[in-house]
Amino acid sequence: MNQEEILITGGSGMVGNAFKRIIPNAIYISSKDYDLRSHFETGRMFANYKPKYVIHLAAKVGGIKANMENLGDFYTDNILINTNVLESAKIFNVKKVVSLLSTCIYPNDVQYPLTEEQIHNGPPHQSNYSYAYAKRMLDIQSRAYREQYGCNFITAVPNNLFGENDNYDLNDSHVIPAMMHKMHLAKQKEESVVLWGNGSPLREFTYSLDLANILLFLLEHYNDSEPINVGNTGEYSIMEIAQLIAAYIDFDGPIVWDSSKPSGQLRKPSDNSKLLSLGWRPEMYTDFKVALLAATDWFSINHSIARGV
Repeated sequence: MNQEEILITGGSGMVGNAFKRIIPNAIYISSKDYDLRSHFETGRMFANYKPKYVIHLAAKVGGIKANMENLGDFYTDNILINTNVLESAKIFNVKKVVSLLSTCIYPNDVQYPLTEEQIHNGPPHQSNYSYAYAKRMLDIQSRAYREQYGCNFITAVPNNLFGENDNYDLNDSHVIPAMMHKMHLAKQKEESVVLWGNGSPLREFTYSLDLANILLFLLEHYNDSEPINVGNTGEYSIMEIAQLIAAYIDFDGPIVWDSSKPSGQLRKPSDNSKLLSLGWRPEMYTDFKVALLAATDWFSINHSIARGV
């Protein structure tokens, strides 16, 4: 397939920017170009570009605080975006759509590691349930369009993402970029840094550049209706992450854990054996500490122009 045949929604985000390092000639769409919450705008985008393939990254995303304070927005915006993209892809006879889900769609009470058949076996964690249900509906809609219309729509489930060009807004960013921003400010002001929770939850992380390569791999090698886990394995505690970022950003002040704030789920390791069965290999993931250092260095150099700062 030609790069020019691939349209990528969410093209100005972290993963979209990672794609630009691999397939620079693809069609990149951001919210400044088209409002995908609008059925008309989304249809106009497809009519203008007529893509053969779509990698659907666009979503309203954020950390625990943003999710808990904007439940309605997280649900409605994501339902509208996903519905409009898939409906337009159907109307314009797109050959294949790869949509991005999240491990937050998994039930709160579940056996570990997370395997794809468990996704709909119970309610998700309360801290971001509206976003999680909207992402679950993206899975349902992709399956439904496949069964009724024969659309080749697939979904991929990464775990916690990080990388260059992330969103560093302290009110709605994820854990790693939020820590980077907080420690950068604390270092400048020679203050302590306050982080939510107690630091004990364990998380797996996937580098944005790795995810971009995996989604291109799936575009050619995966055609099943069931979602597929694509995240890197190997757990790190939130406290370990904070210590690594502090070392990389050269922050030596006190780190204070505010246990009155929620920590999130204790752990949610995922099983990526289905991905490995397709030919992806563990060594194809970037070493976590190497990737975290690259992402931290990028923020240290570009913080004045970084999104959300």
